[in-house]
Amino acid sequence: MGTIGLARLHGLFAAYKPPGLHWKHLRDTVELQLLKGLNAGKPPAPKQRVRFLLGPVEDSEEKELTLRATSVPTLTNHPLVCGPAFTSLKVGVGHRLDVQASGVLVLGVGRGRSLLTDMYNAHLTKDYMVRGLLGKATDNFSEDGQLVEKTTYDHVTREKLDRILALIQGSHQKSLVMYSNLDLQTQEAYEMAVRGLIRPMNKSPMLITGIRCLHFEPPEFLLEVQCMHETQKQLRRLVHEIGLELKTTAVCCQVRRTRDGCFTVDDALLRAQWDLHSIQDAIQAAMPRVAAELEKSLQLGGSQQPPGPGWQEDEGPSAALKDWPSGGAVGG
Repeated sequence: MGTIGLARLHGLFAAYKPPGLHWKHLRDTVELQLLKGLNAGKPPAPKQRVRFLLGPVEDSEEKELTLRATSVPTLTNHPLVCGPAFTSLKVGVGHRLDVQASGVLVLGVGRGRSLLTDMYNAHLTKDYMVRGLLGKATDNFSEDGQLVEKTTYDHVTREKLDRILALIQGSHQKSLVMYSNLDLQTQEAYEMAVRGLIRPMNKSPMLITGIRCLHFEPPEFLLEVQCMHETQKQLRRLVHEIGLELKTTAVCCQVRRTRDGCFTVDDALLRAQWDLHSIQDAIQAAMPRVAAELEKSLQLGGSQQPPGPGWQEDEGPSAALKDWPSGGAVGG
């Protein structure tokens, strides 16, 4: 099981991080479960070696001893002698979630860890469900923070909230164009903008590509936010700023990531599924989608920026992407 299991462990998969759990604890738990699965397989049959052992002489009435060639197992590689075959496994984490947040967390195993860098450089968007509560302000923009102020919110309507959200989205779309280094006067750039394919060329502040209200029942409201280069604290601050724009205050009750690139909540493995076989199946199922997403991002990057002098036509997103189907040792 060990060697065969390793061959199917190179790649990316998504786990569901519950609130209150640190991402490091999730990663360590996944690593421990994978090691247990790899070491749980039946060990290979021990090698045989020839030894000369003393034994009685056949058909002899006297108690004579003689040396006889005997095949015996070599126990130097037995797990009870040398310990488990797999003692460490390199597991990487993609776009992180803080302790309070929950949702999709992408992890990479073995050579798949280099694909995490490719995903980061692709500037893929992520979706969040952000729940807010009107009428309160705290020191950390969260409901469990120290209360700073209480305000009324009877004047807030769905129409006013939608208008603020439209202004926010329009402002961030202008910033997206600026950080993409595109000239919208060209037909190609205009078509990319219409299709929502513009990406920043380098690191930028948080950029919101889409925001809308899914539920409004004061004092509670639920937002769907599509963004990139964000932190969960920035999303909580966004709720606070929306409250100020509405002439009141607001705190964030929940931040839940529902999509990270091509990984959605439906792809995320729950705590009970953090085992070797489930993770292997998830990695194999994600391979074609990840490859397609990175190839698409590579093409978009080429459209937004001319190839440099060191660029080769046959370059892909990562060498790890080409090596995915093959086996080998995990980590390095």
